[in-house]
Amino acid sequence: MGRIFKERTPVNEALRLFLENISTLRKTEEVPLESCPGRVLAETIISERDVPHYRRAAMDGYAVRAVNTLGASPANPVLLQLSDQIEEGGAIWVHTGAAMPEGADAVIMVEDTATAGNLVEIRAQVYPNRNVGQIGEDIKKGDRVFEEGHLLRPCDAAVLASLGFDRVKVFKKPVVAVIPTGDELVSRKKCVDVPPPGKMIETNGLMSALYVKKWGGIPRCTEIVPDNPDSIKRAVEANLDADMILLSGGTSVGKRDHAPEVLAALGKLLLHGIGASPGKPTALGIINSVPVVCLPGYPVAGLVALYFFVRPGIRKLAAIPEVPEPILKRRLAAKISSKIGYVNFIRVAFEGDKVRPLTGAGAGILSSVAKADGYVLVPEDIEGYDEGEEVDVFLIE
Repeated sequence: MGRIFKERTPVNEALRLFLENISTLRKTEEVPLESCPGRVLAETIISERDVPHYRRAAMDGYAVRAVNTLGASPANPVLLQLSDQIEEGGAIWVHTGAAMPEGADAVIMVEDTATAGNLVEIRAQVYPNRNVGQIGEDIKKGDRVFEEGHLLRPCDAAVLASLGFDRVKVFKKPVVAVIPTGDELVSRKKCVDVPPPGKMIETNGLMSALYVKKWGGIPRCTEIVPDNPDSIKRAVEANLDADMILLSGGTSVGKRDHAPEVLAALGKLLLHGIGASPGKPTALGIINSVPVVCLPGYPVAGLVALYFFVRPGIRKLAAIPEVPEPILKRRLAAKISSKIGYVNFIRVAFEGDKVRPLTGAGAGILSSVAKADGYVLVPEDIEGYDEGEEVDVFLIE
């Protein structure tokens, strides 16, 4: 392929094309309830029991027959006998959640009573089933509790536990191979001092792996691969058992940029070059049904590609349902300038009830992301936003 970007694919079109070439994984596994939050349910849950399975007191107080409290009030209390059985004129103390005694059909709250020896003074009238939890009032036997594809939360784990589950079937997480490339890179695990000029500590692989884990995948990181087509080819071939491959670096059009060429030689290069700034050198493709994302080496450009393509790609692989992304409405404390023809990823920091775009935030300035609270996406057909304009702010995870 040529050494220039012959075309730039709009971001939305690039994402559509990429997702069309990804098939959802259907592999399942059972996990304990303690580790199920954030996992996607791989079965429909139908209750095989009632919850609760017994009539229970919903308040601390006295279990009574409602008919025995008729007309009771603070000015005209009714006296009932303390007992261990509900008989005519009897009352039994119950705690919240305790089983209702045989014959009782209501609970009078302790606040509406007073005791005198073996007598209980009832100061309020109750009706049948007042302050009583009925069998199956939470979940009835035969209820469809969760559908397949539900994203499990801690509260869902509690519901499953109440149904008698100890483990639950979920879809397996996709394995994502992260392959950092670059002759200039040195491993942070092997570098004990400041690298010499021309060398730098590899950080994009770490960032990519952590985002993969955060978004529901299992990262598998390789050693740094040199800028050599054969070396990159061997690294990719060794990781084709993964569910997705991320090649970090070597995506532009310089003499040491080989990632897109290797992708095209091994499989299908869907596109090289997207209408995003930063992030233009991103390449997307498929090798033996395995989606491949070539991330630009500049860290912020790589981050943009992670957000735009890797996150939705993992969600499709893992059958993770779409959850609306939190968007904050804020006014700009300063003007934003952007390039026409590109979706511009503008980092911003909160400043009171406004946001301020960060200056000097080039694609190679990774600290600009750490200093930012969120980002603004300026569409391709807009030249920028003026100070004071209201914009949508996406939080940086």
